[in-house]
This record gives sequence, C-alpha cells and structure tokens, in this order.
Amino acid sequence: MRDVIVVGAGGGGPVVAKELAARGLDVLVLEAGPRHAKPREEWTHFENDANNPLSGFFRFGPENRDKPAWFREWAQNSFLWQLSGVGGTTQHYYGNCPRAYPGVFAGYDGADKAAYDTKHLFPFSYDELVPYYEWVEATLPVQTAAMGTKEEVYFGGCETLGIPVQTRKTTTGASYRPQENAILQPGGNAGKTSDPNLLQYPKATGCTFCGSCFQGCMEPINAPRNRFAKRSTDNSYVPMAITADVWAGGGKRATLVTDAFVTRVHTSQGNGEPVATGVTWRDNATGDEHREDARVVVLAGGCTETPRLWLNSGLPNPNDWVGRGYTDHFFDWVIGSFDDYTGNSKGVGSSARCDFPGYGGLENVGLPPAIQAFSALLSDSGIRGQYTNGRGMLGPWDGPAGRPMGPELKELLAGGIDNLLNVLVITDDHVEAQNRVTRSVLPADANGPVAKVQFHQRQRSAKTLANREYLARKAAELLRGAGAKKVYRIDWAPLILHVQSSMRMGQSAATSVLDSSAEARWVKRLFVADNSALANGLGGPNPTLTAQAVATRTSEKIFQRYFDGDPWVTNESPVESTDSRVSMELSKLGL
Repeated sequence: MRDVIVVGAGGGGPVVAKELAARGLDVLVLEAGPRHAKPREEWTHFENDANNPLSGFFRFGPENRDKPAWFREWAQNSFLWQLSGVGGTTQHYYGNCPRAYPGVFAGYDGADKAAYDTKHLFPFSYDELVPYYEWVEATLPVQTAAMGTKEEVYFGGCETLGIPVQTRKTTTGASYRPQENAILQPGGNAGKTSDPNLLQYPKATGCTFCGSCFQGCMEPINAPRNRFAKRSTDNSYVPMAITADVWAGGGKRATLVTDAFVTRVHTSQGNGEPVATGVTWRDNATGDEHREDARVVVLAGGCTETPRLWLNSGLPNPNDWVGRGYTDHFFDWVIGSFDDYTGNSKGVGSSARCDFPGYGGLENVGLPPAIQAFSALLSDSGIRGQYTNGRGMLGPWDGPAGRPMGPELKELLAGGIDNLLNVLVITDDHVEAQNRVTRSVLPADANGPVAKVQFHQRQRSAKTLANREYLARKAAELLRGAGAKKVYRIDWAPLILHVQSSMRMGQSAATSVLDSSAEARWVKRLFVADNSALANGLGGPNPTLTAQAVATRTSEKIFQRYFDGDPWVTNESPVESTDSRVSMELSKLGL
C-alpha cells in the first residue's frame, strides 16, 4: 500500500507529489498522457505539430500518436483546449503568475467587496494563503518577466490610462506592471544574439527569446531539464518530486507512471462513511488494468477529467455540485495595428499586464503566426458587420466587433504580425451552476463514459457581461494611447481555457464539493489539487499560481491530518526547482 496516490501530473498534482515526497511519504503519480522526457527529440516549434487537437504532441490523448485522441462532448459551439501528458496545461502556458485579488477570499472588507463573486468566496482569507504564495514563488521561482519591444509599446498605452504602476505582489487597485512570471530571466548570451551556437547552456541561461512558449519550452539547448526557461511543472515540480531523496532531508523520491489512465476511485466504509482506498488505472499501450491502494488519494486530472472520474466511480454527489460551477475567464481579444515595429512575435509570450480588481485584467500576448490567425478569426460576432446575431458591438474600437476578412484582413496584416499588438481580456467571471460537466450518453471510450461539457457562453451573468465590456473598452483605450492606427475587437467565441471551480471548495456545504482543506465533503481521505478545487475565478488573474499555492496548502493539511506531521511552510525555507542537486540527479537518470 502506498501512502499517497496522485491522479494527474498537470499543474497541481506534481505540487502535492513534490511536497509529500519531500516529507518522506511513498507517493505514486499516475498520468494519463506521455512523459515527454526528451523534448528536444520529441517536440518541434511548429504550431500545428504541437497544438493540433487530433495529432499534436499537446493533444488530449495517449502517448502513441498513431492512436486517436480522446474525445469530449460539447453541447454548444465551442472549443475545449485540453492537454494530457506530464505538465498538463502548464506545458503551453505563458508562465504568468499573478496572485488572485484579495476580494475573492473570505473576510475581505475593502470598500469594493461587493464587486466580487461574493456568493462563492474562498473559505479562508487571502492573508492565510500568502505564505503558500511565497513558497511557490520561491520554488519555481517567479520573477519579473523579461521584456522587449512589445512591452515597451504596451506600457506606452498604459501610461495614458491614468492608473499607477503596481510595485507589490498584492493587487488592490487599478494598476499596470510587468508580469510576475515563471520564466527564468535571460543570462549569458540569451537575449543578445540569435546565433544558435551562442545560445547553448551554459553560455546562455534562462529565456532565449525564441518566442515559442506555447509549443513547450526546451531552451536553452543542452540545459538540464530543471533549468529549461519555462517553469511548467514538467520542468520544475516533477523533476523535484522524482529526486526528492537527494535534495530533501528524509525525502523519498516519488514514482511516476505515465500513459496510465485512472478509471476508478475505490472506497470502503469507515465509521459509517465512504473512505478512499485506492484506484484502478489502465495502461494505454496494452489495455491492461492495475489496482493500487493508498492511505490518501489526490485527484488532479483537471476541471473536466476530475469530475468525470468522480462520476464514473459512482462517488456521492448529494448536493449535485460535482462538475458544476465550470468557470473560465470569458476571454476577448482587442488588436491594434501599428505603422511601426511592435515585436509582437518575439520574446517571452506575455510580460506586461493591467489589473482592474472587480472587473478582471488585461495582458499583452505575443503570438506566432498560426496562433495569431486563430486568435483574430474566432469570433462570436462572425465577420464584422455581416451577421445579424445581435452582437458586433460598437465601442472605442473601429467598426463593429467581429473578425476582419477580405480587404480589412489584408490591411491588418499588411505590415506583418510584428506590426500588431494583442491585448487579451481576462474577465472576472462569476461561478454559475448551469455551466457543468456531466457524463455523456454518447458511446464510452476505452476509459469509460466520456465527459459532456455544458457551457452557456451567451448566457453569462449581468456582472460578468458588464465586466467584459468594461475591460474591452479599456483595452481599446490602451491601444489608442500606444499609437495604434486601427483597433479591432474580435468578440472571441467560446474557447474554454483558464477553467476553474468544477469541484470547488467553498464556505457553504450546499454549493461546494470540498471543505476548506480541499478534502471531499462526503469521502474521507480523498482530496482535489487542480484548478477544479478553486472556489471561484480569482477575480480574473491567471489561475496556475493560486492553484499551486492551494495545492501546497492541501499538502500540509494531508500531512497533518493523516500522517501526524507538522506544517512546514511557515517554519522552513523552500528549495528552488533549479537546485544543482536536482540537475545532477536528472543527469544520472538520463532525463
């Protein structure tokens, strides 16, 4: 019997594995997708090769790409961006690590407290989470993002908005700042040359400005895996978890098994209530099933797969909130075209942001060509001004919202993508019970009934709709201030990303699945440690840092509650994921 089984090696699961392995527990991590142990041999920088949902190496499917991807049912016209594999969605994130706004936590008493999702607050205070934020920020580490021309242009627009520069990690008012980013700062030749011979480790360290963050980070060439620039969990927490015995006193290295799809959580009765006892997982290559038992089970398969596994396992759901509250950030894109060079496709993907607590945020996002086209042409308004679907909103942008086509598209791209500047609108969405994951009635796949995602893009709450309109207008003002000759609002169609809260922790037992320790209310020794555990949309900031801070806190709760251990975050100093002991052990392991 194991001490702990972690289901999923995405953004949250490896955090629990690393923390508890460092305490000497026997931890098994089961990941449905591939390991990607040698990315320089397995990956390219080609956008389609990475992101094609059917055949890309970042698809949601088994390791063998000759086999079909796993499918989902979407009840609406939308796209669900879902990955499998070690690192999960952190494989293609931009490393942005802002903290949540304090207004989304219990006990907040600011003058703007009514502006947040007050019905779905976190069941603890912001101040209680701060030590866990600091622990994760030191572990990754989180640094001020490396910046270039596009950030200079973006900040020029910010200066015209009449808001101050933010200099603290805690954000309580409208402001702008460099991103808090989990991409290592460039060192040596990095950022100074494009000569590949000079961009090899250790002549170059950290970010080399290759501009391919979204295709996974394998820079600099020849760097140890734990010193790849981007701190996705396959480069940070997973290397620490599988080498815990060499850098943590009393640590025990975690066991990682990939291409292993967990299909069932097992329980027994203890003191008259269900208690998690283990899982069954399926080898994707052979189809063989295996049973593993543990004292504690941690679900971290993500906002779609964690509720699917729960429902497929027949676990209790007395208040019908398993899978409900499926919350994203109701994105939109506002794009400016410029006469001058902006450096849109160069450097770190996103290094500057604005925050508007109570509404959400704006961030600059540099995009490679195919993702740029995808962002500009996916619109809920259709072609600008050509449809009568009640959208095509007017505002401080040029013409109606929608995707540019024909002569307008030619004009937009006439200067090339490096004369564009993208602003991503990240709305503070409120939790809505109608948005949910259930089991599809379509034929099951090899892993059981598949997930059905119901997401009512056009039926958001009045507050969410108002928040998005406010931010889109601010984005247009920013681009005008930066000198854009023309501003386009896309009115982005449903693309489900930054998903949170489908297994939410909460203050009320009537509207949540997890208690304040992230333990299931109706199954003891069963915890959740991915974005689905988050209580709400955080006010708009990117969710990974908060999910990892909460997962760290959950690790302490597990250790105290079921292994008679002591907490460590306020008593010890964290080890940085770039530690040389991790590098040396990875080398011995051939990773």
